[in-house]
Amino acid sequence: MTHLSRRALLVFGAASLLSACSATIPPLPAATSNRPESLTRDEILSAINTTRKANGAPPWTYNPRLETAALSQARLMARQDKLSHDLGVTLRQRVTEAGYLGAVGENVAKGYKTLPDVIGGWLESQGHRNTLLSPKFTEFGLAVARTNSGKLYWAMIAGGSFDAWRVYG
Repeated sequence: MTHLSRRALLVFGAASLLSACSATIPPLPAATSNRPESLTRDEILSAINTTRKANGAPPWTYNPRLETAALSQARLMARQDKLSHDLGVTLRQRVTEAGYLGAVGENVAKGYKTLPDVIGGWLESQGHRNTLLSPKFTEFGLAVARTNSGKLYWAMIAGGSFDAWRVYG
């Protein structure tokens, strides 16, 4: 039987973890513009669903109402230059105002310059990763806003049926 040293075992374990992490961020389609504000819905949908597929999650559809709520949050964060889920208006208030009545989850970020970068950041944060890859959500909207100094704020809101979250039994 082969005897592995503790050091070899640690190196092997670290390499395995790194290879597993890198496999979850697939090569994403190139955007047609360098300005995130110019991303098309098709580019956004493709990037999100490529990531979901690479991680074994079913595709989502794009929802303009969720995009409206996400844009509201991105603009609010940019205006206040503050990263937060609640800057005086809750997620539920924002989605209801946009006309969306289903279950929702939200990812926010600041400073990322491209959509692939922000997706990568969300994948590295367990809570954001859970939202991005959740099979309970079926649709989403995503938006980005820029501060006067040029800093980018991102918001993505995922949505779906409340029934997916109910526990039966």
